[in-house]
Amino acid sequence: MKVLANDGISEEGKNILQNAGIELVETRVSQEHLAHFINENKIDVLLVRSATKVRKELIDACPQLKIIGRGGVGMDNIDVDYARAKGITVINTPKASSRSVAELVFAHFFSLARFLHESNRIMPLEGDTQFNILKKSYAGAVELQGKTLGIIGFGNIGKEVAKIAIALGMKIKAVTSKPTPEVISLNFFDGQKVDFTIHPTDNLDDLLPEADFITINTPKTEGYIIDEPELEKMKDGVFIVNTARGGVINEALLLDFIDEGKVAGAALDVYENEPSPELNLLMNPALSLSPHLGGSTIDAQKKIGIELAEQIVKLKQK
Repeated sequence: MKVLANDGISEEGKNILQNAGIELVETRVSQEHLAHFINENKIDVLLVRSATKVRKELIDACPQLKIIGRGGVGMDNIDVDYARAKGITVINTPKASSRSVAELVFAHFFSLARFLHESNRIMPLEGDTQFNILKKSYAGAVELQGKTLGIIGFGNIGKEVAKIAIALGMKIKAVTSKPTPEVISLNFFDGQKVDFTIHPTDNLDDLLPEADFITINTPKTEGYIIDEPELEKMKDGVFIVNTARGGVINEALLLDFIDEGKVAGAALDVYENEPSPELNLLMNPALSLSPHLGGSTIDAQKKIGIELAEQIVKLKQK
């Protein structure tokens, strides 16, 4: 078996593959030359992250491909159904980056709640002359403890978000398409383990009026999950974070609701027009922004490589 990791793979994943006698090719091939490279080098397995696109044309041009792997949760860059219809196995890593994404959610929440996103911009410019004024202007911060967190999407990432929220003393309300009671386990440094049972709902209206903080952790959707009706139902002064996919929240209306004071602040890691977000988003001081960094940690990349490699080894053994 011959594997092309076109967007790279961690050393841990590489070692697993090589120890299993699988040949790994780490050449980074441009999109336009990818089909030729796969055929020329008799590649059986193509591993990608978000950079490489695996569309119908590539699949048709490479009939010897047996496995396509995506290092990450979403598979928007792969024509999954088409590949599977052609007999190709498609795999991803639904759990590997969950903790990293969940921690980014709270990095943004803390930034918004304490005005760090704005003070980090202004302090270098005015900190030496307007220190006391700035100190006063950021005095309306809030704590997360005791607040209600609304989690939209209760998959692997949503559950990791819940773990952090519980540890912070937040109340949890979760929405998912197929709600069932979920046991959330917190493991502590001294070996103790505490279980909490969360009862999600499938009714977004149960969450919106009560949540002080809202995080979106869903797959890509056809339309907006958060649009004008949903924004109107939210509690005044709500904070919103989207680390899911661009297009799940109406960004233009979000800015309007921020300007009106309904939404206290919002954070975006993903964008409708990615990788070229609208300038009015980038310039808005009420937004905490990051360039699609959810799973971009050293720890997540290690886990992604391991999870992909282990799946490939198992498939090889079948």
